[in-house]
Order: sequence, then structure tokens, then C-alpha cells
Amino acid sequence: KLTHETFKALKPGLSAYADDVDKSAQGIQELLEVAKDEVPMELWKFTPLVLKATAGLRLLPGDKAQKLLDKVKEIFQASPFFVRDDCVSIMNGTDEVKEGEELISPCLSPGFQCEWEHAEIVYRIKGQKAGEHLYESCANKVAKLLYKKVHKTEVVKDLDFYAFSYYYDCAAEVGLIDKGKGGSLTVSDFEIAAKYVCKTMEVKPGDNPFLCMDLTYISLLLQELGFPKSQVFQRIYYLSLEFYMGRTLQNTMVNLGMQNVCDEAIYQLGLDLEELEEIEEDAGLGNGGLGRLAACFLDSMATLGLAAYGYGIRYEFGIFNQKIVDGWQVEEADDWLRYGNPWEKARPEYMLPVHFYGRVEHAAEGVKWIDTQVVLAMPYDTPVPGYKNNTVNTMRLWSAKAPNDFNLQEFNVGDYIEAVLDRNLAENISRVLYPNDNFFEGKELRLKQEYFVVAATLQDIIRRFKSSNFGSRDPVRTCFETFPDKVAIQLNDTHPALSIPELMRILVDVEKMEWEKAWEVTKRTCAYTNHTVLPEALERWPVSMFETLLPRHLEIIYTINQRHLDHVAAIYPGDLDRLRRMSVIEEGDCKRINMAHLCVIGSHAVNGVARIHSEIVKNSVFKDFYEMEPEKFQNKTNGITPRRWLLLCNPGLASVIAEKIGEDFVTDLSQLKKLLDFVSDEVFIRDVAKVKQENKLKFSAYLEEKYKVKINPSSMFDVHVKRIHEYKRQLLNCLHIVTLYNRMRKDPSKSFVPRTVMIGGKAAPGYHMAKMIIKLITSIGDVVNNDPYIGDRLKVIFLENYRVSFAEKVIPAADLSQQISTAGTEASGTGNMKFMLNGALTIGTMDGANVEMAEEAGEENLFIFGMRVEDVEALDKRGYNAREYYERIPELRQAIDQLSSGFFSPRDPGCFRDLVNMLMNHDRFKVFADYQAYMECQGHVDQLYRKPREWTKKVIKNIASSGKFSSDRTITEYAREIWGVEPSAVKIPPPNIPRD
Repeated sequence: KLTHETFKALKPGLSAYADDVDKSAQGIQELLEVAKDEVPMELWKFTPLVLKATAGLRLLPGDKAQKLLDKVKEIFQASPFFVRDDCVSIMNGTDEVKEGEELISPCLSPGFQCEWEHAEIVYRIKGQKAGEHLYESCANKVAKLLYKKVHKTEVVKDLDFYAFSYYYDCAAEVGLIDKGKGGSLTVSDFEIAAKYVCKTMEVKPGDNPFLCMDLTYISLLLQELGFPKSQVFQRIYYLSLEFYMGRTLQNTMVNLGMQNVCDEAIYQLGLDLEELEEIEEDAGLGNGGLGRLAACFLDSMATLGLAAYGYGIRYEFGIFNQKIVDGWQVEEADDWLRYGNPWEKARPEYMLPVHFYGRVEHAAEGVKWIDTQVVLAMPYDTPVPGYKNNTVNTMRLWSAKAPNDFNLQEFNVGDYIEAVLDRNLAENISRVLYPNDNFFEGKELRLKQEYFVVAATLQDIIRRFKSSNFGSRDPVRTCFETFPDKVAIQLNDTHPALSIPELMRILVDVEKMEWEKAWEVTKRTCAYTNHTVLPEALERWPVSMFETLLPRHLEIIYTINQRHLDHVAAIYPGDLDRLRRMSVIEEGDCKRINMAHLCVIGSHAVNGVARIHSEIVKNSVFKDFYEMEPEKFQNKTNGITPRRWLLLCNPGLASVIAEKIGEDFVTDLSQLKKLLDFVSDEVFIRDVAKVKQENKLKFSAYLEEKYKVKINPSSMFDVHVKRIHEYKRQLLNCLHIVTLYNRMRKDPSKSFVPRTVMIGGKAAPGYHMAKMIIKLITSIGDVVNNDPYIGDRLKVIFLENYRVSFAEKVIPAADLSQQISTAGTEASGTGNMKFMLNGALTIGTMDGANVEMAEEAGEENLFIFGMRVEDVEALDKRGYNAREYYERIPELRQAIDQLSSGFFSPRDPGCFRDLVNMLMNHDRFKVFADYQAYMECQGHVDQLYRKPREWTKKVIKNIASSGKFSSDRTITEYAREIWGVEPSAVKIPPPNIPRD
């Protein structure tokens, strides 16, 4: 066992004394004196002496080499150390060359030749043939030489190693370390240097023709020994136009494990922490599911110890505040920054320019984008703490600022005031979030927003990549071939799709990479998440807009598309229709750029967000692309963070669960499966039911205080909260309410399960039908809630201004969760998961993540109804005829006639004519086709609710089966299968404890 080591180098080596053997004794004696100093005297006789002579001795004539070995052995035997018969020898050598033979090396540059003399033997050396990639050919040869000749050890992967002599000299020569001071580096630094040096030597040998070989050999040898390629983490960059964060105070306290201590401290000051929490504005920088998913992902990435950044826009005005006036939605600006934002830190030192407009100049030295208009991007950083692991990641949001010389030409003609006011034109870019969910609005300002976040972010990423190792920006660090090993960019839908042409522009125009290499780097770096299959949501920008706003990017997109179509044509010769379908450029009256096609082509991975959605993506939306590159397509079922959506919003339920199974479920939600052992535990059933009732009482009090609405807390809380959209079918829920109302009116003495139906969500301001749906819900509520025959048995409440902080209150109180979109339209949904985790039962179609929820909990533990995807497809082929259902189902006909006649809008009898016309004549989402199945399923809901013990047992089964739907699981899959990194459970020491 090696307990100690000392390094001592003597020059010249042993072979230099071939002609005067006795002179070698002095050097050997010197080394023996070092050994005597280092080894305790009592261990001398047990310490073996060994000499392994290197190639220099092997190249000597045999008799000379032997005389030197005999001399060393003689000195060894006279020493006090332990000496064996085989104590001196020469290392084995292979691939020896006779004098005068020619050596062709794959590690030397093309055209290189020289003579090399060693030990009186002259070798003729030549470089490899021109046209070969030097690094690849050299690495292949070195790898073969090292194969099975080096012993790999496990322990070295966790050790630092000290590089001296040959390693040190090579590192210093290429600037990896300072020659005088030394420095720290990783094995991958040698590899980066090798790739860079070999690349430059393909053109010019340089001063040291063997440097490519030396660096390649070092990097591969160290990897073969077991040293990790890099301890520098790959950084994940999550690009999203939306981050729907909600409030930060309580979430931060939960993740830092400080909620109780803060509560106590605030109480000591005579304040109420809950009141304080209610003062905080929601950061509503998102529309719905997509933005809230991004927020959950940031929480999980920090909790899993990933080096991840969220990049987006710091909108001055987030999603509008919704007011209901006379039953209609009215929008108010969300001035969330009015009183400042204590969670953000402005970083003006990292402000970056973003260019728009201008023209493209093609010159001999390359392409230039000139005469542009510049807007500055100012970053604001918000900390994202992981759960009790002392990891804090960063969300960086960009704000647009006009440069001081903006519209300077107007100053020159004397219109100073106008020029200053025009600064708003630049700063409008980050003024307001577009309030559309699942709908594409092709406005120039929106395209500016998309490019603004992409351009600023990519500059930031590249700056960080270049200076990631000790602030060095030496050319060896700017070798972009390793960029995908250090950087992973995830595109949250097509909104940041311009990352692909922008990265190409930087690599080709600025960094002067060849197109093929740049394209490979771009594809390996970017990955794309698709969030919708609705055609109206897909981004298709007019080419004319690009020509004006981003002329260079249009050229790059044309080149990407041409090369892509050439590739398609080579695989499917003569299939012109396929070329048309797969093109990024859509021909027609208005030529358009299909951003989803650009994302698929320019990414190494494409994923859907639930299994059924990913299948639709492969078999329908991107069918042609899937046929060509099936390995590119994956599924990553969405998830939610259990910190916000259980611990924070439902502490009572979290506490009841922790009493049974401990607290580890907070970071490993799959542990909830252990609750299945307690499904029939009477105490646990009672505790779960009690928590639900307490949550309902609390929510009832909140509604009464805030909205002056009184509800019956012992009624079933039937909740349908999400963006208002035809495909989400709030209209189907309305028809159930009307039918229930009609049944109660028809038979007032009959026993009905009391229900409070709560519907909430915002409609896009320009979406007429969605606004009509809100008016219908409020109108039905006006009639039902004021009918004395109905009383407390049925109430209809529209939850005004639904947002993250409101969701945190209503979800823990819900009994029934409505997830009733037409099968094949909802990509995943995440609200469904939040309700499941918080003890609501789901009534839903086999759509989105409902399918996997039913699979996890058992279909019998959800209320599943209606058409499956294949039924919808069959109905489309047959032709959907709404009137057929209207005439066949009397209760449906009665409800529709009431809407048409003005029963629910007596002051404006024609109010819902458009809505009825849509349902009868052009309903894409087939509300009537699922009406009967929905009514029957709601009957089963009523029956089970009458048996509270059986209801709660199903609730427990649902909670126990919700472990799959943690965003920790989702992010772990992204990390391993798309980004190529491993999540870490390591808890970083807090700042007050020194690190090793």
C-alpha cells in the first residue's frame, strides 16, 4: 500500500551516461539520499527499491544498456533498502522503428515533415494526408494505443490531481495556466485545448508541431485513468416568454425551512404573517399553464441541484387584472411593479445591446448586419432557492432601455422633446405581456419581444461560456466545439425559436465557424418542448415582417430550410408534397415562417408534455419529421412542485401525510405510494376529511370577505378553474348546471346533493367567444342563485381574477376537479395534478395527463367519461352534426332553448345567440357529443358524495397515486435524457460553515 510519495527529477537521464557508466552513480546516490530522508529508518529494510528505465535506455545498443542496469543494481544492493533480483528493468516498448524508416503520424499536420534524432537513431517523420480532421484521427490512434494498457481506478473520480513536468509544460504552452504561477484546470480543459490546437494545425503547424499529439494524449490518458472529463457543470438555460411565479415570500420561507421561525418573529412584533403575505403582488408574468410550468421547473431545477437559469422578459405589466362588471369581463392593467419588487436585483453591469432593422452586407471577410437600431437589455435577477439544499439559482429577466443616442437625428433637427418621447418606442418592448393563451397574434411588437429575449440571453450565455474558467478569454477557450457539452438550451414552446437562427448568426458571422460545424453545435445545444396541437396556436410569422425587422435572420432561415429540404429530397426523391409539408417556409398569398418546423429541424430533442400528447405530436402534428428522425422525439409528462402545491398551500394535509410516512415525500413524491397502506385506516380517513372541511370553511370565509358571496361549506365544491377557451369546454359545465337547475325546478321535493359550482379563469381580451362564455356563467349564476326554489342546493360562482395566489386558496378546498376538454386538445394540463395532490376527485375526459392520472390511480378512482381520441377522429370522419344530439336529447334541447330565448338574459334576450349558433353549427370541440356521458358521470359523482367514507377512500388513493406528477420527476427526465446531466442530492454547506 502506498502511504507516501515524493517527486524528485534529475537531468540528464540515465541513458546520457552510456559511455561512462560510473558517472551515473552520482545521480542514483542522490535519489537514494532522498529516499533515506523520506522513509523512516525502521522501514528501510521493508521498502523495495525498483528502477524502471524508459525508452531512452531501450534505444541504446544492448550491451551499453545492460552495463548501466548492472551498475544501478550494484548501487541498490549496497543500500539499506529491500532489493529483489528483478529490481531493475526496461519498460516494454511497442511499435519500434528501425533507423531510416518513415513514420506517418495522424497527430501531425498535413504537409509536415522533419528528421528527428534520438539515441543516435535518425527518424523521418511526416504528417497525415490533407483533408483529414487532425483531432479526430489523432484521438482515434491514441485511444487504440491506450486501450487495455491503463488500469482505471474508481477512486480518482473524486480526487484532485497535481500535474507537473510534461503536463504542466503543455498546459502552460497553450495558456491554460500561468507558467510562473500555475493554476487549476479540468481534464476537459486539456481536451478543449487539444481540439483548438489540432484545428489550427490543420492550416499551420505552429512552433511546436507535436503539441496536438501531446494535448490529445494527455486528455485521453487522464480519462482512461478514470479522472472525470470535467467537474465544470453543464449549465441549463430555460428560455421562456412566460414565468408565472405568483408570490415569492411564503415560497422562499418554505424552501429555506424558515416558515415557523419567521411566523414566530412576526408574531412577536405584533403582526400577522398571513396579512403580510396577502400584501404581496403576484408576479403574473404568464398566461396560464405554460408560464406556471416554467415556474415549477425553476423550483425543481434548484431543488435537484442543477446549474440552471431561467431567462425571460421583465414585463412592466403582467397578465391583466380581471374585473366582472355587469357579468362581463373588464381588463385592468396589472401594475405589479408600482411599489417596487424586493426580490429582484438590477444588474446594469451586464446590460447588452439588441439590434433590429438595418440591412445585410455580404463582403469578402464575411456577412455583416449593419445600420441597425439598438435597444439595450437590462437584466434583473431573482433568486430561485431549492428546497433546504442551500442551492440558489437565478431567474434573469430582461427589461428594454433606450440608448442615450436613440433617435439622435431628431435631436439634430431640433425636436428634442419628440426624440425623448420616442425613447418609449424602444422601451415598449418589455412593457406588457401579450394576454393570449393557445392563440397566435402576429404583431410586430410580439416578434420584437421574442427576438429581444433571445438575443440578450445568447450574448449572456456565450459570455459565461467564454469566461467560465477563471475569467480566461484566451482563443483556446473560444473553441465552440465543446459548447454543447457546457450549455443546454431548452425552448419552452416556439416563442424562443429565434434562438436557433440567432445562435447560427453568432457562430457563423461573429465567431467565423463553418456552417456545418455551427449547425452541428446549434442542434446539439437546443431542445424544443411543444405545448399545443391547436393549429391557431402555432406561430407562423410573415416573411415580410422578418425582411424589415430581422433581415439577416431571414437569410439564415432560408439557408437552414434549403439544406433541410435538400436532405429530405435525398431521402424521399420525387415526393414534392412531402417537401411542401416539411418546409419552414409556407408558400401562399402571404409567405410565412413556420416556427415549429424551425424548432424541430434545429433541435436534437423534441418533446410533448404528456404521453397522449407526444403520440399526437409524432402521429399527426410532426408526422413527417418523426418518420425521418424518430430518435429525436420524446415524451416528458408535466409535473408540479410539491413545495408550493402541497406544503405551502395545504399545510394541514402535508402535516397529516407526514405523520404517517415522514417528510421525505417533499423531495421524493413517489413516497406517497406508502399511503395506500392507510386507505382503510379510520383515523387517517377522518383526518383527511377533517383537513378538507377546514380548507372549505377557510375558503368560504375568504369568498365572503373579499367578494361578499355567501356559500354553504357543507355543499360539494365543484371547481372548474383555467383559462376560458372553447376547447376547455366551460360550456359543457354550463349545460350541466342548467340541466341540474331544471331538474331541481321540475321536482323540488327530490333530494339533491348540494353543490357550489365555481368557475374561474381569464379570457383573452380579443377572444369574443371566451368573453361570451364568462357572461353566460355569470348570467346563469344570477338566475340560479336568486331562485328561492333552489336555495342552498345549487350555487354558481364565477371566481373573479383567478391567479396563482387564488389557486393556492381554492385548490385545497375543492371536492371535484373539472378537466373536461375534448379528447386530443389539451396537451397535458397541470391544474388536474394540483387538484389530485390536494384531495379532489377528478371528473374528466381521457385527454392530456388525465390519461396517466387514471393509469396511476386506477380508472375506477376517477370519474372518466366521453369520447376517446379515436372516437373524436371517427366522428370527424363521419361528420359531427350537433342538431342530431339537440333533437335526440330532451334535456339538452331544453337547456339550449333557454339560452336562445333569453331565459338567462331577460334584459337582452338575444345575448347568447352567437354562442348557441356556434354550438349548433360550427362547434369544433363537440360539446353536445359528450353531453349525455357527462350528465351520467355527474350522477355517479353525486352517488359517491353521499357516502363520505367511500369518497375519502378514493381521495386517499388519488393522493397516494400522484407521486408521478412531481416536476422533480419531470426535470430529472429532462436532465438525464435531453440535457445529459445528472441531478444531485448533495446539500451545499450553508455560508457560515467553511467548505473543504
